[in-house]
Amino acid sequence: MAKIVTMGEIMLRLSTPGNQRFIQADEFDVHYGGGEANVAVSLANYGHDAEFVTAVPDNAIGSCVVATLRKYGVSTAHIARCGDRLGIYFLETGAAMRASQVVYDRAGSSIATADASVFDFDAIFRDADWFHFTGITPAISDSAAALTEAALKAAKKHGVTVSVDLNFRKKLWSSEKAQKVMTHLMQYVDICIGNEEDAEKVLGFKPGSTDVTKGDLELAGYVDIFNRMIDTFGFKYVISSLRESHSASDNGWSACIMDGASREFYHSRKYRIAPIVDRVGGGDSFAGGLICGLLDGKDFKAALEFAVAASALKHTIPGDINLVTRAEVENLAGGDASGRVQR
Repeated sequence: MAKIVTMGEIMLRLSTPGNQRFIQADEFDVHYGGGEANVAVSLANYGHDAEFVTAVPDNAIGSCVVATLRKYGVSTAHIARCGDRLGIYFLETGAAMRASQVVYDRAGSSIATADASVFDFDAIFRDADWFHFTGITPAISDSAAALTEAALKAAKKHGVTVSVDLNFRKKLWSSEKAQKVMTHLMQYVDICIGNEEDAEKVLGFKPGSTDVTKGDLELAGYVDIFNRMIDTFGFKYVISSLRESHSASDNGWSACIMDGASREFYHSRKYRIAPIVDRVGGGDSFAGGLICGLLDGKDFKAALEFAVAASALKHTIPGDINLVTRAEVENLAGGDASGRVQR
């Protein structure tokens, strides 16, 4: 199996039980997760050699993070133990027309203050096949943005394929700064993943009149921006997840991809996901499924179908992490969405 390295921030998630509002909660459910860590867990779960690189404090909470990753088969060999704290985010899960709410408490976290000198990137990428990062990591701090570029330079030095999930977070930085930083980093990227907001806010490409809040998708707009993104950055593939938000509990879910060489465009099967159990990590499960499919040697259409099915299943699982098997994903991608009891 291939070796995939991911790098970013992993946080402590404190979420209200059920669908309680923050003001109702007397306790919180505990999970650990973060964009790149979630991708690593998915890939390890599918049988690949996955490693997550980050920095966590040298205390009991940092040890909990490392133990959680190890439990799911992710290598933690190059996690740095430094800095003062682990980032936290609070989650209030919405329902029906009430949206979910996230409150961050992550300023000054270990990875936000870490310097590239604490990582041996030559050792990390020496035998790696793939490197995945997201737009969240360079948004955390200026030093995290510099750290991301240092990792990207090392990955390209070792001939590693690089993918990015653009992942715009308006609570972390402005669109203007995102475009300045991320446009520069695209020179290292082979495969670009995002959604319509990411493409617009991070790279400045808007897909026609798509409006996910109304459930309106204009696929011709994606064909146009994918062509322009490939022309601008030379991507091997450009991919977008397509979420139709009918409500917080009811979404349409599909994706589209363009092959940078042939310019062939493909739209996947669409799933109706209702009721949603937990949508956090849905994009990460999609990225993990796509990387797995491509590394398995699937053609880009089959890889996309695997990714969409994997992510649809993630929406049924509490927590940030997608804990489904390769067989379950293949079964759904093959057309069995019955949800019948398996005996």
